[in-house]
Amino acid sequence: MVKVNGKELPVEGMLLSEFLQREAYPIDRIVVERNLEIVPKQTYGLVKLEAGDCVEVVSFVGGG
Repeated sequence: MVKVNGKELPVEGMLLSEFLQREAYPIDRIVVERNLEIVPKQTYGLVKLEAGDCVEVVSFVGGG
């Protein structure tokens, strides 16, 4: 299991880019942290989610 934003999900073995697409995250408006480290956007397609990972996906919202 992988903890994503506090929720345990069975997504181990999936590439981060695949997970983000599946969950319909707007890639250009998010930042991803994996195990307390920011994941560079250009590596989303290389990062494989592993059991025990802790992932936080933060979305930016405009407004005023």
